[in-house]
Amino acid sequence: MSVVGFDLGNENCLVAVARQRGIDVVLNDESKRETPAIVCFGEKQRFIGTAGAASLMMNPKNSISQIKRLIGKKFSDPELQSDIKTLPFLVTEGPDGFPLIHARYLGEQRAFTPTQLLAMVLSNLKSIAEKNLNIAVVDCCIGIPVYFTDLQRRAVIDAATIAGLHPLRLFHETTATALAYGIYKTDLPENDQINVAFIDIGHADMQVCVAGFKKGQLKILSHAYDRSLGGRDFDEVLFKHFAAKFKEEYKIDVYQNARACLRLRAACEKLKKVLSANPEAPLNIECLMDEKDVRGFIKREEFEQTSVPILERVKAPLEKALAEAGLTVDNIHSVEVVGSGSRVPAIIKILTDFFGKEPRRTMNASECVARGCALECAILSPTFKVREFQVNDSFPFSIALSWKGSASDSQNGAADNQQRTLVFPKGNPVPSTKALTFFRTGTFSVDVIYSEVNDLQVPAQISTYTIGPFQSTNGERAKIKVKVRLNLHGIVSVEAATMLEEEEIEVPVSAAKEPQKEAVKMDTDETTNVSSSGGSDVNMHDDKNTPEGSGGGTENGAPGVQMDTDAKAEAPKKKVKKTNVPVTELVYGGMLAADLQKAVEKEFEMALQDRVMEETKDKKNAVEAYVYDMRNKLHDKYRDFVTDAESEELIAKLQEVEDWLYEDGEDETKGVYVAKLEELKKQGDPIEERYKEYTERGPAIDQLSYCINSFREAALSKDPRFDHIDEAEKQKVINECTAGEAWLREKKQQQEACSKQTTPVLLSADVKRKAETLDRLCRPIMTKPKPPPAKPQTSPPTETPAPQSQASDEQQPKVDTEMGDQTTDADAQATAPSSDEPMETDKPEDANPTA
Repeated sequence: MSVVGFDLGNENCLVAVARQRGIDVVLNDESKRETPAIVCFGEKQRFIGTAGAASLMMNPKNSISQIKRLIGKKFSDPELQSDIKTLPFLVTEGPDGFPLIHARYLGEQRAFTPTQLLAMVLSNLKSIAEKNLNIAVVDCCIGIPVYFTDLQRRAVIDAATIAGLHPLRLFHETTATALAYGIYKTDLPENDQINVAFIDIGHADMQVCVAGFKKGQLKILSHAYDRSLGGRDFDEVLFKHFAAKFKEEYKIDVYQNARACLRLRAACEKLKKVLSANPEAPLNIECLMDEKDVRGFIKREEFEQTSVPILERVKAPLEKALAEAGLTVDNIHSVEVVGSGSRVPAIIKILTDFFGKEPRRTMNASECVARGCALECAILSPTFKVREFQVNDSFPFSIALSWKGSASDSQNGAADNQQRTLVFPKGNPVPSTKALTFFRTGTFSVDVIYSEVNDLQVPAQISTYTIGPFQSTNGERAKIKVKVRLNLHGIVSVEAATMLEEEEIEVPVSAAKEPQKEAVKMDTDETTNVSSSGGSDVNMHDDKNTPEGSGGGTENGAPGVQMDTDAKAEAPKKKVKKTNVPVTELVYGGMLAADLQKAVEKEFEMALQDRVMEETKDKKNAVEAYVYDMRNKLHDKYRDFVTDAESEELIAKLQEVEDWLYEDGEDETKGVYVAKLEELKKQGDPIEERYKEYTERGPAIDQLSYCINSFREAALSKDPRFDHIDEAEKQKVINECTAGEAWLREKKQQQEACSKQTTPVLLSADVKRKAETLDRLCRPIMTKPKPPPAKPQTSPPTETPAPQSQASDEQQPKVDTEMGDQTTDADAQATAPSSDEPMETDKPEDANPTA
């Protein structure tokens, strides 16, 4: 089971994996820890990640970046409209009101949704993890900004599904940072709580959270954020400054050239980093536009002065986070700063002045989110045993349920009144479940809405759930229990609906208690409050199955009402019948199941096209490499093994293929390159085989000769160690050695009569097989153990000694005379064979056998 954490950044992404020794951030194909979140569309394939970044400057209009800012937003969203102005690619409004990104792919203009593009990025990250782990990656944990709306969270889930991933949790980035910080702390107090403020300033946003730590526990006290305050905003300040300066000095307008914009933005980003460590910095770009070289210069003071409007926005999230946590600056134990945009000295100064203490950088600013996600994935996974550490996250939005009044209220004119209740208040624990009880006669609808939309800039309505049809047996209003779930991803949904009906049954007096237990269990849930404005048709309470759910509240403060308080008297003669009621979901802006399946198929097709193109390039490179390698070897080490005619013919063929590669063969299919390589190898393989046989034949012959001599010397030896071996068996060994020697002598004579430029008669493989056969026949004979000595007939022994043959066998080390491996230096040491010691027939280094 895979345990992987993905940090989806606006500019760069990271992949962290859990191993037995801890959490590792894995390297991509370029051995870099960060992978650009870029998808570049070429004429025949896609280039994602590092390959996409390499193609960015040459193909800016088809290189899609900052996908995180586009996903799950309406085209009319003010932030989206502001971002589009700085993007080099075309973004238009789709028929559903959401953005479509246009790029040229496979020779035609195509439109992609942000969800599809995010899936491509996730597919690339998945492949990086799989290459590192050597297993299929499915389960993962994905880091998302805390301010992501319900629709954005669903879009990330859809993108992961398209990429073939199964997220165990969408984890808030600040919570992931807090987890990566706290789980390694061994000095956390058991009772007192330590409060730490985490400030994450990334490429495009700023997030703040205040977390309380105890031993083995993390609790998020508050969240705050600014969705458009990040490192890129400081880059944009420098970009606008130099764009105006160059227009005045060099009479060039970079806004008219997409590539010039990209180059200037990249230069400004580097300049910002230089200014973080130096009081001033130059900017030089060669041939920026209209073949003009430009130069600029700026001081840090001037840069900070220009950035004042951005810097003034830093305090607002800090103040909001403290206020919602109910803390003051004095209650903050320490301040941790992370994120790629946090290195601006002016921001550190503001944080120092606000908290009255120097912010700390004890964590890796870029990798902490990925590490925290991998840790959370390990906690959720049964594969790893992780130190006991409880993560109590909170939800940043207020979620309410809205519905129309019941039919019984229509007589009072209340049916047109839209009623609603606050189900999950801001700061509600994640996950959480609430149960609401409705009294209805037929199918009804419930809307999930944001209670406060002032700072969200999104429509209030999230989704609508149609509950029904159902039919009450007694014809009266049915009691419908609706379970509303805030899951681990931070997505709110109506999970289930159940119709509860009481039925009278005939029961013995002794058994009357059982139905009572069921009815009381159902009807005495911990009721916290009434969720209806009229207080007549719906009750709400925490669901017992989710103890972490907090009590809900009503927006109009209606008083609490207990449910079915008269049920106990009838309980012995009644039981509660539960019937599941169908629930139909409609998510506004969500991806339909059919569209999701189409996107999965389209991603598979594009991935297949990419794989085919990569394999084609590999085969083309193989042909090119073979041409150059073979040509060099023909003039070097293969020179003695090829005739002049063969050499001239093959060199001419190689030249012909080389010319073809750079002309007609520049853009061919994989099969054509494979056929070309096979055509060349038909002429080149016999030459390679001659050279290979020549280099391997000598060591193989030496090894066989040494094996023959060793066994023959042992068989002819008068050493008492071999006295127990029958003479007939010794003679068999001598005969085998003589036959092997005769075979080798004959084959050597035939080979010596042949030229190096002809096919060899004596093959090294034949020599090795002969040596293996000889060893298999002779070794059992010459290493036969001595028979055990006869037992003495006098007094019986007090202890039974171990059999000598067994002891002898146990003491004998194994000797490897296998000759299957092709070696050029036969290094072995032979000793005289005996029954106590094994016989070694491998050739020693000095080729002199020792007895």
